[in-house]
Amino acid sequence: MPNPSITQIKDLFISRLDVLEHILAVAEAHFPNADALLSERLAPDMFPLAGQIAIACNQPRGFSQWCAGQPIDNLSIEIGSLAEALGHIRDTKARVAAIDVADAKLDEIKRIGLGPGRHCELPGRQYLNDYLVPNLYFHISMAYAILRHLGAPLGKTDFMGYLAPYIREEN
Repeated sequence: MPNPSITQIKDLFISRLDVLEHILAVAEAHFPNADALLSERLAPDMFPLAGQIAIACNQPRGFSQWCAGQPIDNLSIEIGSLAEALGHIRDTKARVAAIDVADAKLDEIKRIGLGPGRHCELPGRQYLNDYLVPNLYFHISMAYAILRHLGAPLGKTDFMGYLAPYIREEN
């Protein structure tokens, strides 16, 4: 999305968070103790499902905070229940929906912390395109992969559910 508007960004974030909410709902319906899934991970050095959900939310959440001139306040990767995870997703969607800034915000420079002693500064559009959106997709993909690996009945249609309004049947 090389030159998006704030409205397009909001739509992208909300629709992708809808996907995350959907894949968690599928898992909740499929597994008798879905809360136990939050500690599952694909590899020992990767975040568990709870962390993937929190970090996926932190991307649009941080964007909403930046737009509001607030300090970035990331969610903890320690999520105790699926209900809590779904609450974080709903709260994040509400924060995104409430963004009220002009597109000129995307021309401002954003400082991104990259761990102790490291940072980069990017124009808002590059912050969005090179940092936020790739991270959002990565962590939603990892949540999907963890659940799929555990046997949740998920497919590509579940992951790309944001395309549903555009699908047409051929006669």
